[in-house]
Amino acid sequence: MEDKARFLALKILSEIDEKKAFSNIKLNQYYKKYNLSSLDRAFATEVVYGTLRWKLKIDYLIQKFCKRDLKDINIWALNCIRIGVYQIFFMNKVPEFAAVSQSVNLCKIKAPKLSGFVNGILRNILRNKQEFENINEKNKIKFLSIKYSHPEWYVDYFIRYFDEKFLIDLMEANNKVPELTVRVNTLKSTKNELKDKFIKRGIKVKDGQLKDSLIIEEIGQIEKMPEFLEGLFYVQDQSSMLAAIVLNPKPGEKVLDMCAAPGGKTTHMAQLMENKGEIIALDVYEHKINLIKENSKRLGVDIIEAMLKDASIFYKEFENYFDKVLLDAPCSGLGLIRKKPEIRWNVNLKDIYDLTKIQYSLLKNASIYVKINGEVLYSTCTITKDENEKIIESFLNENPNFELLNINELVPEEYKNSLIDGIYLRLFPNVNNTDGFFICKLKRLW
Repeated sequence: MEDKARFLALKILSEIDEKKAFSNIKLNQYYKKYNLSSLDRAFATEVVYGTLRWKLKIDYLIQKFCKRDLKDINIWALNCIRIGVYQIFFMNKVPEFAAVSQSVNLCKIKAPKLSGFVNGILRNILRNKQEFENINEKNKIKFLSIKYSHPEWYVDYFIRYFDEKFLIDLMEANNKVPELTVRVNTLKSTKNELKDKFIKRGIKVKDGQLKDSLIIEEIGQIEKMPEFLEGLFYVQDQSSMLAAIVLNPKPGEKVLDMCAAPGGKTTHMAQLMENKGEIIALDVYEHKINLIKENSKRLGVDIIEAMLKDASIFYKEFENYFDKVLLDAPCSGLGLIRKKPEIRWNVNLKDIYDLTKIQYSLLKNASIYVKINGEVLYSTCTITKDENEKIIESFLNENPNFELLNINELVPEEYKNSLIDGIYLRLFPNVNNTDGFFICKLKRLW
């Protein structure tokens, strides 16, 4: 294949459209399957993520030059046009003629009869490039939706909670490439030791805001780095690290991680516990349980017992057993849009409301598993109040034997400005340069 990087990008985008596949998982799968150079990997990654981020705005432009509704166009051909438009408007180093000709050639692979159509649309767009920023919509919600390439429901939902400027800042942050943050595994290394290893190998590195975090430049195959294989670090956003920090598990305690895979927070808790005590980690998928075990072994953690169990089912043997419970609840994932841009297209309001029922039932189970005077940390990687504050308020109304704890002393100084009344930690990419995240902690009184 002459242009493997573009072909893989196109294949992944089409699978995301047709099967709601996850971009990061598909990219990793195909990088392992096809032997791409680091330059080709970087190119394919940018085309996939960039096209997903700007899909709505790109489609709005395409529709101006297409008589057919885009829903009626063959997915492969449509994605050929999309990646062509992305390269023309967002990738300065790609010559425009190459963006067009390669899209036409790729179309011939699976939709040869539409290659002329693809060529015509792209050439028409080239002649009218000024149209990309010309959004003729008087409705504010629709205008913001197209301009910043987020679904209308998203704009309509969040404009009720945030002012317009904050929402625009948030959407702009969602469309930026996030930094790569790693957690230093202090069971095997110190921050300075790992930093020195990176510097000696010519890897750009800087301190994160948290004491055990480093920010490194994007590496092609991070899982092949010797420091990764030796278990000296774990790839983890700083927002996610804060969950274990705020729960504050101590050496010797019994801890439950209810929705644990792939094990980032689980192994972080083990690290904070100095690998002393007991952690039970649950997940509903066997391959994810294996992932927790693999990560634990690589990081030198042996206090984690990974169990194939559905956290939504109540287990009598766990009743009143744990000192601390971490419930990182399944959620809409709207705080992860920077890293998984397709989330904005794959999630809708119904999904959010359906998830709240699951989140509440999981929290109810957690409340029975924790001992009297024990603590439950509730966290999500989303920014909706329905999945966060409203869940906690409903739970407290029905469970007077629990109280919200003030977590001010546990939250590092750099993040205290994101604390609401000392009890809710709400993180946003445009404010904290992290994933969107929510954390609070509950104590069982009797």
